[in-house]
Amino acid sequence: MIIARGRAEGWLKLPVSALPPWGELNDVTFNGISVGLLPGFEQRGSTVIAARDLSAGDAEPLMIIPRDLVLSQEAVRVHAKSDQHLRQVLDALAEFGRFLPEELLPTFWTETERKLLIGTTLKPAIEAKIKSLNKEFEQLRSTTKHIKWCEEVWWDEEDGRLSFDDWLQVDSMYRSRALEFPGIGDSMVPCVDMANHASGDATAALYEIDSDGNAALLLREGKELKKGDEVAITYGDKKGACEMLFSYGFVEDGMSSARELFLDLDIPNDDPLKRAKLHVNTSAPGFRVFDSEGADATAGSTGWQSDFVWLIVVNEEDGLEFEVAQTTDGGRELRVYWRGSALGEPDKLADLLKTHPIWNVYRLRAVSLIQDRIEGQLRMLYGTDDEVRTVPRREGAGIRERIWSLATRLRELERDLLERAYGNLEEEKEKLMETEAVQQYLAQQDPEEDFT
Repeated sequence: MIIARGRAEGWLKLPVSALPPWGELNDVTFNGISVGLLPGFEQRGSTVIAARDLSAGDAEPLMIIPRDLVLSQEAVRVHAKSDQHLRQVLDALAEFGRFLPEELLPTFWTETERKLLIGTTLKPAIEAKIKSLNKEFEQLRSTTKHIKWCEEVWWDEEDGRLSFDDWLQVDSMYRSRALEFPGIGDSMVPCVDMANHASGDATAALYEIDSDGNAALLLREGKELKKGDEVAITYGDKKGACEMLFSYGFVEDGMSSARELFLDLDIPNDDPLKRAKLHVNTSAPGFRVFDSEGADATAGSTGWQSDFVWLIVVNEEDGLEFEVAQTTDGGRELRVYWRGSALGEPDKLADLLKTHPIWNVYRLRAVSLIQDRIEGQLRMLYGTDDEVRTVPRREGAGIRERIWSLATRLRELERDLLERAYGNLEEEKEKLMETEAVQQYLAQQDPEEDFT
């Protein structure tokens, strides 16, 4: 475990007080800011702090980071053209890596701690991520084990230093600090990534590319900060509680709602078209629940979105058909049709259903299915609440207090959103049941079709 060993022995760890000399050596400009612990919030780690009173009228950026220090796909591609240049950029970035703290993302939680997440949308996300990282790590091993120095330094059975824990650490460093930088894309920007997240009006600064192509941190228009105030950026105001905890290891203090979450959906095993539907599906197999926004939204109202659900709720008797056709190159492909017309993009099925006279019937099927899935998720949360609430939290018990607090906070936020969504869906079901299309449809059907 190279990274863990380096942290423990000190050669992969530097105090934040060494950051200014590193910045000066690498032509990083700091203007009116410093990096350190914010008094009263030391548990958050280092952050960007105003070193003097700051006003948006100040002409100079708070930080300027040379483009060559920005770790992005573009930078790797350009520098990889020359090993010497790649060596130089990696040397500078490796030094900066010694300033980065260990991020306690959920991928580092113990198995006991991850059980606190049963019933949340984070648990399956973590399980899928760890599985994906294991696959990536094995791919790295298989593609580099025949390179002599990799074989000796990384993979030797006795002296090999690289482990899956290192791969987790690298993922954590990138995922918790990558920013979607304008003009560059997803990237790690030294020093700017020291700034903590705050949403809404609490966001004090923004980041962009200046006229020379360098990364710059700027005070937001209309903002004024006193000496000692935190200079916060936003990682994304619309990100939900699950995504924030998954990617950054925290839930924002002022977050009063989970904002959004994603639940998976299964096609029933007794659906004769299940295999065909899964084969042609191109959308995420589930649905998104979110807080409603906009002028028409009432307080606490929710919405949902899914392309996948429409494939589930219609079948052959409704007009959905599949056909194996021969392609121009002699191959074979599965094609999908709706009421005799080819459906080129299955995720556009909803657009066709909306034009049909019994659209409200299809909508009612979808609402009923989604409400049932939400009820199942709530049952999982309710069923583990007592155990989570009373679980021992002490040294040696296997559960850290901070982890317990994060897990219970996520549970509360997601439970609230799901309960509100369930109630909103019940109201929508009642309205749909009263529509003429649904009433006429039910009058013609066997009593087996149940929307309750």
